[in-house]
Order: sequence, then structure tokens, then C-alpha cells
Amino acid sequence: MTQLPDENQKRYIAVLSKKMDIGRSFNVLGHLSVALSNKLDSTATQYVDYIDADGSCHPNMSHYPFIVLKGDNSNKIRKVREEALNRGITFTDFTNTMIEGGSLAQQQRTRETAEADLEYLGICLFGDTQTLREFTKKFSLYK
Repeated sequence: MTQLPDENQKRYIAVLSKKMDIGRSFNVLGHLSVALSNKLDSTATQYVDYIDADGSCHPNMSHYPFIVLKGDNSNKIRKVREEALNRGITFTDFTNTMIEGGSLAQQQRTRETAEADLEYLGICLFGDTQTLREFTKKFSLYK
């Protein structure tokens, strides 16, 4: 068995707006997760296979925790984004301009909207646990 790093040294954190219904929240979380995983260098994170007693493989699960938190509003998520930018933390975010229509229409709508006018629906980050906690500890777990 391969020696793995301490699983508590890094983590994924998603902050989702509490103003969304559960279906939209799952959709936003899915987009954020796929986008963030695409941004990460393969040496930055760690994935493991789980083998059950019958020998079936349950592949490529993250070794690091994935925590989902709840944000009160767009501005609180915007502040998390600003901290991530200032600290050089890998992240991806999802805004209200990314909801209706296809990807091309969403990109156009985003281009036509000033950052200050965007409503942030979620953000997903990956990094050092202690650093992320410094500016996400005020959020509660998404339940």
C-alpha cells in the first residue's frame, strides 16, 4: 500500500448560497467540482481507489476531505473569492449569469455584466487546511 500524506493538511471547500433550492445547489456544486478538478495539477491532490471485500474497485476518490458550507449571500461568497485571489488559492466560482441557456449564451451574459453586478451562487477552493480555515471558519456546514 502506498504511503499517503496527512489527509488533514489539505482540503476542498465549497461555499454555496443558501438562497438556492436544493436542485440548483446540486447543479452549482457539480459545475464547481468539475471546474476545480480541471484546474488542479495532478501532483497537488491525491486520489485513492477503494477495494471492497469482493475485489471490486471504487476508483479515484479524493484522499482529502471535501467540505460544503453555506453562505448567507452573494457578498459573503464574493469576499471568499477576494481572499482566494489575494492568497493565490486555486478556486472556481459560479454566478447568476451561468444559469440560463447554453454555455455560449452564459459566457456572453457574463461578459456583459460588471463583476460588482454578479450574484455569486457558489465558490469551490482547494488548498492548505489552515489557510482556508482562516477565512471560511465563519460559515456553517451545509445541511
